[in-house]
Amino acid sequence: MPIPGMRGMEHIGFTVPDINEACDFFERILGAEVLYTAATDFRVDDSDWMAEHLHVHPRAVITEFRYLRCGNGTNLEVFQYESPDQNETPPKNSDIGGHHLAFYVDDMDEAIAFLKSEGVEVQGEPTSYTEGPNLGLTWCYFKAPWGQQLEVVSAPKGTVYDNEAKQSGKTRLFNPAIAKETLI
Repeated sequence: MPIPGMRGMEHIGFTVPDINEACDFFERILGAEVLYTAATDFRVDDSDWMAEHLHVHPRAVITEFRYLRCGNGTNLEVFQYESPDQNETPPKNSDIGGHHLAFYVDDMDEAIAFLKSEGVEVQGEPTSYTEGPNLGLTWCYFKAPWGQQLEVVSAPKGTVYDNEAKQSGKTRLFNPAIAKETLI
């Protein structure tokens, strides 16, 4: 049984080295909107609360964190920490805890041209699936200025899986291009 009352993903949280640079990048390049700053200089110096509750060094400080909304998708919770044991190298996708964030675009070629024109490091050329359930999807990785891996994906005619799921009544993949935005 899943967690009672679980409805879906509310946000994705990640840490950046410079929150102003990160939020500027997400606003300029991805059209995100900074909704609010949730906290600044959050610390607990007289106990191990940070270690117990957040699994970080007990003297770690959240210098700031902000909530952003990016199009018709989940919220982003962007943190900037200071910590005595902070690893400043972003994980690779192959590392335990490695990750990437993927953003849907209507036109892959237009998106890649825009990223390149803005000086964003694009990793290779767009790749299209040639078989399997993702047939119809094209993807390409790019990097944020601090090295975080990001991805653009596009499937203007849908994927094999989603088109079959639509016909058979199976659970479809979330797609911000076709989802109806409902905010509770």
